[in-house]
Amino acid sequence: MTRPVIWKAHTPLPGFSLSLGFTVAYLSLFVLIPLTALAIRPWENGLDSVIAAVASPRAQAALRLSFVAAAVAATVNAVMGGLLAWVLTRYEFPGKRLADAVIDLPFALPTAVAGIALTALYAQNGPIGGLLAPLGIKIAYTPVGVVVAMIFVGLPFVVRSIQPVLQDLDQEVEAAAETLGASSFQRATRIILPAILPALLSGVGLAFARGVGEYGSVIFIAGNMPLRSEIAPLLIVTQLEQFDYAGAATIGMAMLILSFAILLGFNGLQGLIARRGA
Repeated sequence: MTRPVIWKAHTPLPGFSLSLGFTVAYLSLFVLIPLTALAIRPWENGLDSVIAAVASPRAQAALRLSFVAAAVAATVNAVMGGLLAWVLTRYEFPGKRLADAVIDLPFALPTAVAGIALTALYAQNGPIGGLLAPLGIKIAYTPVGVVVAMIFVGLPFVVRSIQPVLQDLDQEVEAAAETLGASSFQRATRIILPAILPALLSGVGLAFARGVGEYGSVIFIAGNMPLRSEIAPLLIVTQLEQFDYAGAATIGMAMLILSFAILLGFNGLQGLIARRGA
């Protein structure tokens, strides 16, 4: 008589069934059930209302601004965040600990306070905006201001994702490559970049996701002009204030689908890179 096959984890630690049950229950309560409710709510008025809500020029403009600005901000953070992580990891200089602590400020700073500070800096009567105004460059109350706010809130994700990898990277490999005649560019592209690329993609994905859903720091500097500088989260709030719950849920569902598809692509690219590296 054969014994039934029991699915269990290959681990010496006990409590797998209890841990799995708690994990599934917690995930369902705080993630799956709310997302399911978000996916169901838009359909209460039928398919036509869903299409009308998503296809409206105002919704299209808001979604386009949120996702394009988040992509631009994440790209900027990929470059500048990588540079900051490199400097903080490889060099010693006065005030290094302070600079390292400042990186985490966007995590702790209330987003509304960040938005007010950015607006005060980049408005035409501000210290930075005042210098750019004579050149015809306007940042506050434009889509450029949206990108600036998203760069601010997304930078720590990239830096903190790359920093531990750089700290663990064996510098003897770089030294060996240098003795063999490799240039700085070759060492950066063939040794350092492949090692940090999965972490870089993870940080960029997190920065992008934070930017897409950012609200507090953006609404103060964006100007919130429909069809020009209105982000999707603000449009959702506006529709909620007008008691258009189905329309707000429709925009939220569109953001959810687009964000999930993009993040799934990031994860797939990370897995491909990891398999090739193995």
